[in-house]
Amino acid sequence: MDISIHASFLPHDDPDASLAFYRDALGFEVRTDVGQGKMRWITVGPPGRPGTSILLAPPAADPGVTDDERRVIAEMMAKGTYGWILLATGNVDDTFEKVQASGAEVVQEPTDQPYGIRDCAFRDPAGNLVRIQERG
Repeated sequence: MDISIHASFLPHDDPDASLAFYRDALGFEVRTDVGQGKMRWITVGPPGRPGTSILLAPPAADPGVTDDERRVIAEMMAKGTYGWILLATGNVDDTFEKVQASGAEVVQEPTDQPYGIRDCAFRDPAGNLVRIQERG
């Protein structure tokens, strides 16, 4: 089999703030931006890698989501427990400095983990955890 990850999904509650984080702080390119207001689906990804994307989407846009589920989703996003993603970079310390300089919320400064990975972590504007590890 030849299977690859094409896209991952993360919720957003402020499309402009999410764009500023993923485009401006992380350096991702914007591939699509459809919809209007808070109901926008924005696809971003690393430059030069069109086969890998993140879709930033309104979390409760599905008509099958109940009002109670929408409330729980909003509560989980506010606590930062709804979505997360793991990214990789060649130099986690340089990447940390650049992302921190953008004003992003720091969760963890670069750390050598006991399991052999050096990583750091931020929260995006929607509360999603964004871990960035150094490629070995």
